[in-house]
Amino acid sequence: MTGVTLTSAGLDPRRRRILFRCWHRGIREMDLVFGQFAEAEIATLSDAELDEFETIMAEEDNDLVRWIMGTWPVPEHLQTPMFARLAAYTPDFDKPLRTPE
Repeated sequence: MTGVTLTSAGLDPRRRRILFRCWHRGIREMDLVFGQFAEAEIATLSDAELDEFETIMAEEDNDLVRWIMGTWPVPEHLQTPMFARLAAYTPDFDKPLRTPE
């Protein structure tokens, strides 16, 4: 079961791939942060923003959790507007999960 609520039918292949990867991170908390952020933002991100988002996604989940929660300082290479948007995003952890149709 995933938390996907956005249909990927209207998205280009790159955005569909990113959306899938956001919901299949490996750590459920990161699935929720990345997945819900992607559902809210993916359709309107520019190519440059997608590049930056994919760079962030390449980081290890355990490190991302600590950076996003503020328990570790964010490394210089991630001190970007996109990381700030992602870290400021507040996922709805109570949102009911459903299987995509």
